[in-house]
Amino acid sequence: MNLLSLSPQAVATIAFYLVVAVTLIGALIAVAARNIFHNVLGLAMSLIGVAGLFLYLNSPFVALMEILIYVGAICIAICFAIMLSEPMYLPRPPRKLSKILGGVVGAGLVFTLLFLLTKKTTWVPAAQRSTDWSVTTIGHYLLTNYALIFELVSLLLLVAMLGAIVIARGGRGSS
Repeated sequence: MNLLSLSPQAVATIAFYLVVAVTLIGALIAVAARNIFHNVLGLAMSLIGVAGLFLYLNSPFVALMEILIYVGAICIAICFAIMLSEPMYLPRPPRKLSKILGGVVGAGLVFTLLFLLTKKTTWVPAAQRSTDWSVTTIGHYLLTNYALIFELVSLLLLVAMLGAIVIARGGRGSS
């Protein structure tokens, strides 16, 4: 049977059942997997399926927010918490004074440079802002004018967190 010969209702029904299958399979993985990381991946898969159901119900904004907030933020935060958590059976490594002093000096330099930068900058008054802060307008701006900036900031934060995990994992065994 050719997919092009199917009626639009049949294609919509097939798509609906595929999305329901993705949601249920993800939920089963989230509940039944023995590895906690696999549980989170199953949760993400199930939430993507729920976003597909919102798309099917003609609510693309809610579907995108489902993916952005639940899959993009909560599931990733859970993954980072799993990766950063220390096993209970390992002894805590002693703190090195040189690392603490290096961190304090580095933070002091950053804050000093930022303070000097703000003092030497000539500040210009902000442009007139819009007074319409409805959900429709904010959603429109996030998905049109500011979509690239929004995605770049989220990508930058993801890379920064991955770098922090790599540094934390590498420093654990070498101290």
